[in-house]
Amino acid sequence: MDEASDAVGQALCCAAAVRLGGAVQVLTERDGLLDHYIPIMAGVESITAFLNGHELDDGLLGAAFARSWYLDARYQTGLPGYAFVKDWTSLVFGTAVLTRPEQRNILAEQTLDFASKAAAAWPSAVRVSSFDSLARFELAYQQEAEDRLRKDGLPALWKLTEVRSKPHRQVAEQLIG
Repeated sequence: MDEASDAVGQALCCAAAVRLGGAVQVLTERDGLLDHYIPIMAGVESITAFLNGHELDDGLLGAAFARSWYLDARYQTGLPGYAFVKDWTSLVFGTAVLTRPEQRNILAEQTLDFASKAAAAWPSAVRVSSFDSLARFELAYQQEAEDRLRKDGLPALWKLTEVRSKPHRQVAEQLIG
């Protein structure tokens, strides 16, 4: 990904947060932390709306920012998916920072790297589509997402994100049995 367009980078990070968030939802529900996940995703959805031309909801974004730190601290190290959740909260944090150009000290590419780290940290072997690991699926998705966004715009990216979030949710459901 190049940094030619802040909006492209923000959209790709937001899409990754939504997509991986499907797995995080399953994991946080299992561990009684869903009440922290929900405001985080509300903030991510506010960023999605912002990218679609709506005003950014600073209240939702602030709550997402705070709850991402809280979830990161509360998710127990011994639980399966710990590193995945930790990297996802970093992805969300970075995605929120990208909405504030005047405070930005991080690039979209660095933020998106947390999605790759999260996928690589998945605690079990999985098969996703034709890929033998979540990490390979993630790398392929990132390229597909960028191509789709550049070719067909935001609506196509959001549709692809919805489709690609289902395998993450299924992998998490398999993990928790």
